Amino acid sequence: MRAMRLLAPGQALEPAVLPLPVPGPGELLLQVLACGVCRTDLHIVDGELGEPVLPLIPGHEIVGRVVATGADVEGFVEGEQVGVPWLGWTCGHCDYCLSGRENLCPEARFTGYTRAGGYAEFTVADARYCFPVPGLTAQEASPLLCAGLIGYRAWRIAGGAELRHLGIYGFGAAAHILAQVAVAQGQRVYAFTRPGDHTAQAFARRLGAVWAGDADQPPPAVLDAAILFAPVGELVPLALAQVRPGGRVVSGGIHMSDIPSFPYRLLWQERSLHSVANLTRRDGIDFLALAPTVPVRTETVAYSLEQANEALDDLRNGRLSGAAVLLP
Repeated sequence: MRAMRLLAPGQALEPAVLPLPVPGPGELLLQVLACGVCRTDLHIVDGELGEPVLPLIPGHEIVGRVVATGADVEGFVEGEQVGVPWLGWTCGHCDYCLSGRENLCPEARFTGYTRAGGYAEFTVADARYCFPVPGLTAQEASPLLCAGLIGYRAWRIAGGAELRHLGIYGFGAAAHILAQVAVAQGQRVYAFTRPGDHTAQAFARRLGAVWAGDADQPPPAVLDAAILFAPVGELVPLALAQVRPGGRVVSGGIHMSDIPSFPYRLLWQERSLHSVANLTRRDGIDFLALAPTVPVRTETVAYSLEQANEALDDLRNGRLSGAAVLLP
């Protein structure tokens, strides 16, 4: 199979021809139909997330077709279209797994980080962490597997359907999906972008945001909650300053630059700061059931497998509206 591999952090991905992987017990062999390019991939490639298993095939927003099943797999048939998210394996017996918090499993393995991912023609995935994705093309569905799922988890932690005024900092792949969910719930969305990024601001307004402006500008209303998708620590005190007493600021990223010191008064009056780690299978089941009812329409830019470095560079330099997707 053709694949793109990371040999060392900080280097461009290298094309390779590799043997077809073989599914073990409890695993599926998938032909990759589409793989979204996520900012987490960028953090891995750029060396901002330590300890990837090298050489690594990145990619964790995978939509694939079941080619073969390993022993002890039930509920999947050959030819079925399924999605594979970031959380790729858990132990199943620790306190976190047994209490429905498998996203915090200390032995967890992650697709495209500690397990081979989807920047390839084929991949192997744990059947427990594969979700049916009927009714959508592979290209449309792939951003839902991380940008959508992490956005949804962050939204639920922020207050979910109870929110009225929601701020979103960083209007990329995750934000453009979450904005559609929030607007469908009757919420007023306020989009914060890089200063002067009028393209992203127009994109946000087109998706239903009632206001879009620079990240250092105050919105025209006090926010019930703010979700940060931009990995910029200095946005935390800016967001806290715009949230009402009792409100919450949620960081949806796996990596963020250092948060600068800020006065306690920004946190006082029971404001809170919360992080989101990974996802659970319940998140996947709930969100993938909700998305078609909105309906969520992902906006994507297609790249060939060999254009993976170009896609990453476009993401790195803010040249994308929506999500980049590799089509092997």
